[in-house]
Amino acid sequence: MSRWQRWVEWPAGIEERDLERFAPGFKAGVASAGMKKGGRNDVGLLATDEGSTVSSAISLTANAVAAAPVRLCRERCDSGALSTAVVNSGNANAATGEQGFANALALQVAAAEAVGVSEQNVAVAETGVIGVQLDMPPLLRAVGEAAAGMAADRAREFAEAIMTTDRGPKQIAVECSGVTLTAQAKGAGMIEPGFATMLCFVQTDAEVEDLEAVSRAAVAGSFERITVDGQMSTNDTVLVQANGSSGRPLPSGLLEAALLDLALEVVADGEGATRVGRIEVRGASDASEAERVARAIANSPLVKSALHGRDPNWGRILQAAGAALAGEDLGQIGAESVSARELAEERSDAEISVDLSRGSGTAHAYFSDLTKRYVEINAEYTT
Repeated sequence: MSRWQRWVEWPAGIEERDLERFAPGFKAGVASAGMKKGGRNDVGLLATDEGSTVSSAISLTANAVAAAPVRLCRERCDSGALSTAVVNSGNANAATGEQGFANALALQVAAAEAVGVSEQNVAVAETGVIGVQLDMPPLLRAVGEAAAGMAADRAREFAEAIMTTDRGPKQIAVECSGVTLTAQAKGAGMIEPGFATMLCFVQTDAEVEDLEAVSRAAVAGSFERITVDGQMSTNDTVLVQANGSSGRPLPSGLLEAALLDLALEVVADGEGATRVGRIEVRGASDASEAERVARAIANSPLVKSALHGRDPNWGRILQAAGAALAGEDLGQIGAESVSARELAEERSDAEISVDLSRGSGTAHAYFSDLTKRYVEINAEYTT
């Protein structure tokens, strides 16, 4: 069911479901506020069925220049009871000052009124260009239109509405042990571990004890493991909602597998990307050191270029590892410490590894290659 079977371990008994439909008890509507060319939908409104209860968990960017919707979610949302989310793509509403915060608040209020819930139960997520104020009249009108057209079979449309430079929608729809889980994500550029730049919305009818802890662990093993360009976004948001309507517990590993699968789709869709790599660092003095080295290798333009060119240049990998540990001594480490054979293979993914022979610390990261197209996309992003 996934092209990432070598890296994603799904629970036994997993079955695919219709990507058009949300998990039972969830629905969405979409509309256009004119932020995307061609009148494409750029507003999504996601909610639970009327009268249903929901537990939720939300993860937000650590960027110090957090966008207005991120600040609003931190300050004005009940993170454990988010029944609704309103999303717009095309404008990040970041670096927009107090006016931007007021606009995000107006969006939250409009969504709450349209769906009939309390404002504190509405998450706001936005993505797109930074430093531009929202055009509120068409945006608020679009929220009303989205609310009027809400349905359980609009998951695909919702996934498309939240896209920016994505080449296509990113979705999961699966059933396991009587539990359904659906998810929609967007992300292609400004992707960096801790936190990856993207939006992701997950819905399940499972009963989940301590959803916040479960979600945090799943995010740590997925979106915190990926990089496209080493750039941390101002708008990262992952919202997980569970309504418990199935009466069954969340199968072990299901959320982790779903988020990792989507995270790998984000990397594969990295702006201009043609290949995905996985770097594993072993033998570090501790896990923190291994993490530092893995990220340095994954973000190295030289290593990313080698991934693109199918060049098993192990010297570039060691250079990046050494730079991460500048001032220390790795001894006579050489080619025998690096496995880079898959870089040269005619496949769309590749594994490489480094053994530092300093201890038992390990870490890994997933990354995309660096291509001319990445430069073209980002050189012309606002012009």
